Amino acid sequence: MRRTLSAEYSVSELSRCYSTSFAAVQKHVAVLEKAGLVTKRAKGREQLVSGNLETVQSVHGLLDQLETLWRERLDRFDQTLHENEPKG
Repeated sequence: MRRTLSAEYSVSELSRCYSTSFAAVQKHVAVLEKAGLVTKRAKGREQLVSGNLETVQSVHGLLDQLETLWRERLDRFDQTLHENEPKG
């Protein structure tokens, strides 16, 4: 994902960057494409992959919101635990 946000890569180039098989990289790219995180375009026999920065930024914003929500919930949980600690 990170690589495709900085430049366009063929699936073959991406597979050479990792110790997994070409087929595994191809499947990962397909999942990322289905999620809208990358786009593919044909150039001759190659499939070029590039990251979709707009979608990544949107997901980042959503994750920030969820992190805030859960931190608030954990803080309240922690506060409740401390309020109910035995005194003494």
